[in-house]
Amino acid sequence: MLRRILLAAALLPFGVQAQEAPFPNRPITLLVGFAPGGGTDILARLIAPKLSEELGQPVAVENRTGGGGTIAVVATARAKPDGHTITLGTVSNNVQVPLAMKAPPFDPLRDVTPLAQVASVPLVMTVPASSPARDVQGFVALAKASPGALNFASNGVGTSQHMAAELFMLATGTRMVHVPYRGSGPASVDLAANVVQVNFDTLSTVLPHIRGERLRGLAVTTRGRSDQLPAVPTMIESGIAGYDIDLWYMLFGPASLPDAAVQRWAEALNRALRDKALKTRLRDSGFDAKGGSPAEGAALLRADIARYGEVVRRAGISLD
Repeated sequence: MLRRILLAAALLPFGVQAQEAPFPNRPITLLVGFAPGGGTDILARLIAPKLSEELGQPVAVENRTGGGGTIAVVATARAKPDGHTITLGTVSNNVQVPLAMKAPPFDPLRDVTPLAQVASVPLVMTVPASSPARDVQGFVALAKASPGALNFASNGVGTSQHMAAELFMLATGTRMVHVPYRGSGPASVDLAANVVQVNFDTLSTVLPHIRGERLRGLAVTTRGRSDQLPAVPTMIESGIAGYDIDLWYMLFGPASLPDAAVQRWAEALNRALRDKALKTRLRDSGFDAKGGSPAEGAALLRADIARYGEVVRRAGISLD
């Protein structure tokens, strides 16, 4: 009898004999498409410990820079669809940069799975502390006095920082030179040193530099002012009609990720974001904690693909 049982077991498909334990069952890699010190990296390192606590497995943040942040997304898209490799994506590297490419390396609607929105953050129009521009209109006057003489930084062609600057130039009739960086950290260093003269970067990135008086915030890009920078006006208040941009962050897994893993991730993130201590750290760093369902994340992704497709066309943004 024992011999027949062993023989029958040997004839079973391998996957039936040794099914992998349910997710999560080993350490998790959280990919970040930008350099250390930038907003995405800051957010990832803030949430990773709490996610590790919720999931019962170590969550290691790994920076995969380049391609305007798309290298990390492609790595996630190609990962085994078991939930153990995900990326903290943004509207930049999951929407805007692919839209600026003739042949993007991934399809944001086909190759990755939205898990849930993590947070959003306004951008801040920021100049060196030594800049003669004290407000937006002062900067516009400076740029118009020397067309093409001022440089603006970004995290790469097609990123939110780039699009924000292009829309600013369209709205004000100014002309500046684009200097793309691999991330917000090095861009902020060069901005403080006046290598570049302006940047439209995330509040979370520039807040320490503004508080340290290395940079000066001229305006936030959203319709409402930031609680972290209450004295800094909005772009609309500064005379740039209709200007309203923020940057969202969302967890993404590979395509074909099992529903159980998708729901497990969403539940873990939503529980983490309800933690009072984490919410305080996020707020103090300039982030607005979000959360929500995978379906809500997918709807936001689709809406912004349509929205920024029009922006790319109007501004003529292209990576090719």
